[in-house]
Amino acid sequence: MDDEPEQVRAAIAGELRLMDPEVRASRDRAAELLDAEFVEVGARGRRYTYEQALGGLPDRPGAVRNGPRYEPYGMTGVVLALGLVQLTFEARLGDRRSRHSSLWRRRDEESGWRLYYHQATLVPPDVAQDGLASR
Repeated sequence: MDDEPEQVRAAIAGELRLMDPEVRASRDRAAELLDAEFVEVGARGRRYTYEQALGGLPDRPGAVRNGPRYEPYGMTGVVLALGLVQLTFEARLGDRRSRHSSLWRRRDEESGWRLYYHQATLVPPDVAQDGLASR
């Protein structure tokens, strides 16, 4: 899978799976997608390790089948190096909007693509979708 577009597609597929409420609600299913060295900086500035993220994911937003779901848009990716893809996108969860950047890596064929790093930033209501403040 050395093809650049295929690497980006694989990372996007993984990111979308992590937004699925059934995956978010299952520690085992989420663990299939997180790298053992995973770190996240959440939208409110909290830092999460692999264990903290897996342990808390079922209680975090977007993990309830009939509740609000993440609605991503503008997702793009770039291959930074062989086996390392950066994704950027925005997402809505109810009335909350956030910007995201994530790094997906693949160490070998057996382990597949795993989320290595994720950072989210809340977008204030006065910031337009193009990123410019409306004031």
